[in-house]
Amino acid sequence: MAHVYDGAVQTLIDELGRLPGVGPKSAQRIAFHLLSEDKERVKNLAAAMLDVKERVNFCDICANITEGDKCSICLDERRNRSVICVVEEAKDISVIERSREYKGIYHVLGGAINPIGGIGPDDLRIRELISRLGDESITEVIIATDPNIEGEATASYLTRILSSIGIKITRLASGLPVGGDLEYADEITLSRAFEGRRSVL
Repeated sequence: MAHVYDGAVQTLIDELGRLPGVGPKSAQRIAFHLLSEDKERVKNLAAAMLDVKERVNFCDICANITEGDKCSICLDERRNRSVICVVEEAKDISVIERSREYKGIYHVLGGAINPIGGIGPDDLRIRELISRLGDESITEVIIATDPNIEGEATASYLTRILSSIGIKITRLASGLPVGGDLEYADEITLSRAFEGRRSVL
C-alpha cells in the first residue's frame, strides 16, 4: 500500500504494520481509531506498552513471562513437578492453563526449529531443558509444540535427543489440527489433547 498520509500519521501506520497479524489496512484502521480516541486513553496505552517492556522479563527456570525472577507457576508448590510440558512460546502456557487439564510445570523453548528462518536447535532453550531433566523427580516430558511443520520437526528432534535419558516422552495428540497453532486451540480441544497424548518413547 502506497504512503498516503504525511508525518506522524504515516509513521504510526508503518509502526503498527510491523506488528504480527496486522496488515496495512488494519494498521490504518487502528491508527485512525487512536486518532479519534481521547488523548488520555492513548497516553494510558502508550504508558502500558512502555511499562511492560520495563517490568516484564523471563523466568529464570522455565522462561515464562514474569515481573520477578521466577514465574508464579514455578513458585507454586502445588504443581506436579514430575511432569514437564515443553512449549514453543510463553504465550502457549496461558492457553494450556485455560484448559485446566494440566497441573505440571513448563519449559519454554523460545521458538521452533526452522532452517529456512535460520533457527536451529542451538537457538532454542534445549540445553536448559536437558539440564532440568537431570532432576530425578521428572518422570515425563510432554512435547506441546505447534502441530505444524516447524513444531513437528522440533518434536522429532527433542524425542531423538531425549531418548537416551530414560524419561517417558509424550506428544499432545487428538484434537489439535495439523497446520494450526496452539494459541488458537479452544479449552475443550486442548483438554482432549492432553487426555489423549501418546507416548513417543
